[in-house]
Amino acid sequence: MYYSTDYLSPLGEMIISSDGEAICGLWFYGQKHFPSLDDFTQNDDLPVFSDVKKWLDDYFNGLNPKINFKLKPKGTEFRLNVWKILSEIPYGETLTYGEIAQKISPTMSAQAVGGAVGHNPISILIPCHRVLGANGKLTGYAGGIDKKIELLKIENILNSI
Repeated sequence: MYYSTDYLSPLGEMIISSDGEAICGLWFYGQKHFPSLDDFTQNDDLPVFSDVKKWLDDYFNGLNPKINFKLKPKGTEFRLNVWKILSEIPYGETLTYGEIAQKISPTMSAQAVGGAVGHNPISILIPCHRVLGANGKLTGYAGGIDKKIELLKIENILNSI
């Protein structure tokens, strides 16, 4: 069973999901690959939800909070591998799809990585917004390019692109 709670971010309303112990999802309402709400039971009282909301408050206030709760995204082995690499991108830094592809295999395509990045179920916490196209170009974001730009501004990344 998956539980959910809502979070009102400065960039719009979000939904957080958990299996009761770990965070399994964090999405902007209406974004690409948004899950069916039928999959969740509303529960605003889980301790992990309080932890995530505090983390998000700090993040949106320009801090670099440390994740002190479990993340448990669900996906294929390939996607999990890509999301692990995303999780290792430091606050305020970026990688390109091609750089991530090279970390996986010399023959891996940036497009395959892009598909996995686009299906990241835990936005912001697994920082897919820190991934750029070739030559540092801003590319798509499941939550919308406008939100990606704002997230990069929070981390003072846009000034260096």
